[in-house]
Amino acid sequence: MSGHSKWSTIKRKKEKTDSQRAKVFTKIGREISVAVKEGGPDPAVNGKLRDLISKAKANNVPNDNIDRIIKKASAEGDKNDYETIFYEGYGPCGVAVIVEALTDNRNRTAGDLRHYFDKFGGNLGQNGCVSFMFEQKGLIVMENTGIDEEKIMEDCMEAGAADFKYDEDSIEIFTDPADLRNVRESLEAKGYALASAEVEYIPSTMTAIEDPDLIIKMGKMLEVMDDNDDIQNVWHNWDNEEDYEG
Repeated sequence: MSGHSKWSTIKRKKEKTDSQRAKVFTKIGREISVAVKEGGPDPAVNGKLRDLISKAKANNVPNDNIDRIIKKASAEGDKNDYETIFYEGYGPCGVAVIVEALTDNRNRTAGDLRHYFDKFGGNLGQNGCVSFMFEQKGLIVMENTGIDEEKIMEDCMEAGAADFKYDEDSIEIFTDPADLRNVRESLEAKGYALASAEVEYIPSTMTAIEDPDLIIKMGKMLEVMDDNDDIQNVWHNWDNEEDYEG
């Protein structure tokens, strides 16, 4: 998924209804819960939790919600037991798709995904069938609100970023996955408002869909995946996603 596609996705999420935003809160809440169980409730010593609190705030999750999730996850007797699972497959016209799920029932999640791929003209494949077409990179995205190009470039390089892209609507900063946290924290300390800062699967090649019916099918497949509480992230190499109007 290109940075431009990532920014388009962020903008669409900002425009969602309250019920759709609640799903975003639920997904981030699961991630926070897992991070607390793995590394404890103190973000000062739990870097993963610190990252997720920053992510939650970027998605307008209220502080009270964040505190409540952390307290619940750190309390004895919390039975939630989630595991991260990756799935790979093909959408219409051979579009490569990687799905990251955080689930407490892998049979349910696998069944849902198989249904989604089949329903919209794709197929769920074996692990490794498409991941070779992607490279993991840290990707920070911010809205361009008139930020000076030379200044943000200087700040990004000083923070340790590997690459930088300046567009009219958005700014993308690429990092080594291991450097993402340090670059994010450096930019936040300089006062930049970040829309997203996560390790992403960036495709090396893109696939276009020309058939209008298949464009609709691909768009609908991504929508139902986004609506599934078990699915945290979906990456793909669909080149002309903007042709889908929803």
